[in-house]
Amino acid sequence: MPKIINVLLVGVGGQGTILASKVLTHVAIAEGYEVKMSEIHGMAQRGGSVVTQVRMGEGVYSPVIEPGEADFIVAFEQLEAYRWAHFLKRDGVMIVNTQKIVPLTVLIGATTYPENILDDLKERVGRCIGLDGLKLASEAGNAKATNVVLMGVLSKYMDFPEDSWRNALVERIPAKLLELNQRAFAFGVAEAK
Repeated sequence: MPKIINVLLVGVGGQGTILASKVLTHVAIAEGYEVKMSEIHGMAQRGGSVVTQVRMGEGVYSPVIEPGEADFIVAFEQLEAYRWAHFLKRDGVMIVNTQKIVPLTVLIGATTYPENILDDLKERVGRCIGLDGLKLASEAGNAKATNVVLMGVLSKYMDFPEDSWRNALVERIPAKLLELNQRAFAFGVAEAK
Protein backbone atom coordinates (compact mmCIF):
# COMPACT_ATOMS: atom_id res chain seq x y z
CA MET A 1 0.00 0.00 0.00
CA PRO A 2 1.43 3.40 -0.96
CA LYS A 3 1.92 5.79 1.92
CA ILE A 4 -0.79 8.29 0.95
CA ILE A 5 -2.76 8.96 -2.25
CA ASN A 6 -4.38 12.37 -2.63
CA VAL A 7 -7.38 12.90 -4.92
CA LEU A 8 -9.00 16.27 -5.48
CA LEU A 9 -12.46 16.34 -7.08
CA VAL A 10 -13.55 19.78 -8.27
CA GLY A 11 -16.70 20.96 -9.97
CA VAL A 12 -19.78 23.12 -9.78
CA GLY A 13 -22.83 22.55 -7.61
CA GLY A 14 -25.15 19.91 -9.03
CA GLN A 15 -22.49 17.98 -10.98
CA GLY A 16 -22.25 15.10 -8.52
CA THR A 17 -18.75 15.69 -7.16
CA ILE A 18 -19.78 14.62 -3.67
CA LEU A 19 -21.38 11.38 -4.84
CA ALA A 20 -18.25 10.66 -6.89
CA SER A 21 -16.07 11.21 -3.82
CA LYS A 22 -18.27 8.84 -1.81
CA VAL A 23 -17.87 6.17 -4.49
CA LEU A 24 -14.09 6.68 -4.37
CA THR A 25 -13.95 6.51 -0.57
CA HIS A 26 -16.08 3.36 -0.60
CA VAL A 27 -13.59 1.71 -2.98
CA ALA A 28 -10.58 2.73 -0.89
CA ILE A 29 -12.12 1.55 2.38
CA ALA A 30 -13.13 -1.77 0.80
CA GLU A 31 -9.50 -2.21 -0.27
CA GLY A 32 -8.27 -1.67 3.31
CA TYR A 33 -7.10 1.93 3.10
CA GLU A 34 -7.49 4.53 5.82
CA VAL A 35 -9.52 7.37 4.30
CA LYS A 36 -10.16 10.98 5.20
CA MET A 37 -12.50 13.16 3.15
CA SER A 38 -13.28 16.87 3.26
CA GLU A 39 -16.04 18.67 1.36
CA ILE A 40 -16.24 22.38 0.59
CA HIS A 41 -19.61 23.38 -0.83
CA GLY A 42 -19.29 27.16 -1.08
CA MET A 43 -22.22 28.53 -3.04
CA ALA A 44 -22.83 25.12 -4.58
CA GLN A 45 -26.59 25.51 -4.77
CA ARG A 46 -26.10 28.62 -6.89
CA GLY A 47 -23.60 27.10 -9.33
CA GLY A 48 -20.53 27.78 -7.18
CA SER A 49 -17.49 25.60 -6.65
CA VAL A 50 -17.63 22.25 -4.94
CA VAL A 51 -14.31 20.77 -3.86
CA THR A 52 -13.81 17.38 -2.28
CA GLN A 53 -10.47 16.24 -0.97
CA VAL A 54 -9.94 12.51 -0.48
CA ARG A 55 -6.77 11.22 1.14
CA MET A 56 -6.16 7.49 1.45
CA GLY A 57 -3.37 5.17 2.48
CA GLU A 58 -1.55 4.38 5.66
CA GLY A 59 -1.39 6.94 8.46
CA VAL A 60 -3.81 9.52 7.05
CA TYR A 61 -4.36 12.08 9.79
CA SER A 62 -5.86 15.03 7.92
CA PRO A 63 -8.27 15.36 4.99
CA VAL A 64 -6.53 18.47 3.66
CA ILE A 65 -4.48 18.36 0.46
CA GLU A 66 -1.89 21.11 0.09
CA PRO A 67 -0.91 22.73 -3.24
CA GLY A 68 1.42 20.46 -5.21
CA GLU A 69 0.34 17.30 -3.34
CA ALA A 70 -2.60 15.91 -5.36
CA ASP A 71 -1.82 12.68 -7.19
CA PHE A 72 -5.07 13.05 -9.13
CA ILE A 73 -7.40 15.91 -9.91
CA VAL A 74 -10.77 15.04 -11.36
CA ALA A 75 -12.31 18.23 -12.75
CA PHE A 76 -15.99 18.15 -13.67
CA GLU A 77 -15.70 21.49 -15.51
CA GLN A 78 -12.82 23.23 -17.34
CA LEU A 79 -12.61 26.44 -15.31
CA GLU A 80 -12.52 24.44 -12.06
CA ALA A 81 -9.62 22.42 -13.50
CA TYR A 82 -7.82 25.68 -14.21
CA ARG A 83 -8.48 27.05 -10.70
CA TRP A 84 -7.15 23.97 -8.94
CA ALA A 85 -4.30 22.86 -11.27
CA HIS A 86 -1.64 24.16 -8.86
CA PHE A 87 -2.65 21.41 -6.41
CA LEU A 88 -1.42 18.67 -8.77
CA LYS A 89 1.96 16.99 -8.22
CA ARG A 90 4.47 17.24 -11.08
CA ASP A 91 3.85 13.58 -11.96
CA GLY A 92 0.13 13.72 -11.16
CA VAL A 93 -2.80 12.98 -13.45
CA MET A 94 -5.53 15.50 -14.22
CA ILE A 95 -8.81 14.26 -15.71
CA VAL A 96 -10.87 17.12 -17.16
CA ASN A 97 -14.44 17.05 -18.36
CA THR A 98 -14.51 19.49 -21.29
CA GLN A 99 -17.88 20.92 -20.22
CA LYS A 100 -17.99 24.69 -19.66
CA ILE A 101 -20.33 26.13 -17.06
CA VAL A 102 -20.31 29.89 -17.31
CA PRO A 103 -20.02 31.49 -13.84
CA LEU A 104 -22.18 34.41 -12.75
CA THR A 105 -19.30 36.90 -13.08
CA VAL A 106 -19.06 36.05 -16.79
CA LEU A 107 -22.85 36.15 -17.25
CA ILE A 108 -23.04 39.70 -15.86
CA GLY A 109 -20.06 40.82 -17.95
CA ALA A 110 -17.66 41.44 -15.05
CA THR A 111 -15.10 39.06 -16.56
CA THR A 112 -14.64 36.68 -19.47
CA TYR A 113 -14.37 32.91 -19.59
CA PRO A 114 -10.71 32.03 -20.31
CA GLU A 115 -9.94 30.72 -23.80
CA ASN A 116 -8.00 27.51 -24.53
CA ILE A 117 -8.07 26.18 -20.97
CA LEU A 118 -7.49 22.57 -21.98
CA ASP A 119 -4.54 23.44 -24.23
CA ASP A 120 -2.99 25.54 -21.48
CA LEU A 121 -3.46 22.77 -18.92
CA LYS A 122 -1.86 20.22 -21.26
CA GLU A 123 1.22 22.48 -21.44
CA ARG A 124 1.37 23.07 -17.66
CA VAL A 125 0.39 19.65 -16.33
CA GLY A 126 2.33 16.42 -16.81
CA ARG A 127 -0.67 14.25 -17.71
CA CYS A 128 -3.91 15.94 -18.62
CA ILE A 129 -6.73 13.82 -20.00
CA GLY A 130 -9.57 15.83 -21.51
CA LEU A 131 -12.84 14.17 -22.43
CA ASP A 132 -16.44 15.04 -23.13
CA GLY A 133 -17.91 13.29 -20.09
CA LEU A 134 -21.26 15.00 -20.61
CA LYS A 135 -21.59 13.46 -24.09
CA LEU A 136 -20.58 10.01 -22.81
CA ALA A 137 -23.06 10.25 -19.93
CA SER A 138 -25.82 11.28 -22.34
CA GLU A 139 -24.98 8.29 -24.52
CA ALA A 140 -25.22 6.10 -21.41
CA GLY A 141 -28.72 7.45 -20.81
CA ASN A 142 -28.50 10.60 -18.68
CA ALA A 143 -26.19 13.63 -18.66
CA LYS A 144 -26.29 13.63 -14.85
CA ALA A 145 -24.12 10.49 -14.89
CA THR A 146 -21.07 12.54 -15.98
CA ASN A 147 -19.64 12.09 -12.48
CA VAL A 148 -19.69 8.31 -12.86
CA VAL A 149 -18.12 8.54 -16.34
CA LEU A 150 -15.25 10.46 -14.72
CA MET A 151 -14.94 7.81 -12.00
CA GLY A 152 -14.64 5.21 -14.75
CA VAL A 153 -11.72 7.14 -16.24
CA LEU A 154 -10.10 7.58 -12.81
CA SER A 155 -10.42 3.86 -12.11
CA LYS A 156 -8.00 3.10 -14.95
CA TYR A 157 -5.27 5.19 -13.31
CA MET A 158 -5.67 3.85 -9.77
CA ASP A 159 -4.58 0.44 -8.51
CA PHE A 160 -8.00 -0.72 -7.32
CA PRO A 161 -9.73 -3.74 -8.88
CA GLU A 162 -12.59 -2.90 -11.21
CA ASP A 163 -14.87 -5.13 -9.11
CA SER A 164 -14.35 -2.82 -6.12
CA TRP A 165 -15.51 0.12 -8.21
CA ARG A 166 -18.54 -1.79 -9.45
CA ASN A 167 -19.42 -2.85 -5.88
CA ALA A 168 -19.14 0.78 -4.76
CA LEU A 169 -21.66 1.77 -7.43
CA VAL A 170 -24.08 -0.89 -6.17
CA GLU A 171 -23.68 0.43 -2.61
CA ARG A 172 -23.85 4.16 -3.42
CA ILE A 173 -26.24 4.50 -6.37
CA PRO A 174 -30.02 4.11 -5.94
CA ALA A 175 -31.22 0.82 -7.49
CA LYS A 176 -33.44 2.54 -10.08
CA LEU A 177 -30.38 4.40 -11.45
CA LEU A 178 -27.83 1.62 -11.09
CA GLU A 179 -27.93 0.15 -14.62
CA LEU A 180 -27.57 3.60 -16.20
CA ASN A 181 -24.62 4.44 -13.94
CA GLN A 182 -22.95 1.09 -14.60
CA ARG A 183 -23.13 1.93 -18.33
CA ALA A 184 -21.70 5.40 -17.66
CA PHE A 185 -18.86 3.88 -15.63
CA ALA A 186 -18.09 1.41 -18.46
CA PHE A 187 -18.02 4.28 -20.97
CA GLY A 188 -15.49 6.08 -18.76
CA VAL A 189 -13.34 2.96 -18.45
CA ALA A 190 -13.40 2.52 -22.24
CA GLU A 191 -12.51 6.19 -22.79
CA ALA A 192 -9.42 5.84 -20.57
CA LYS A 193 -7.89 3.01 -22.61
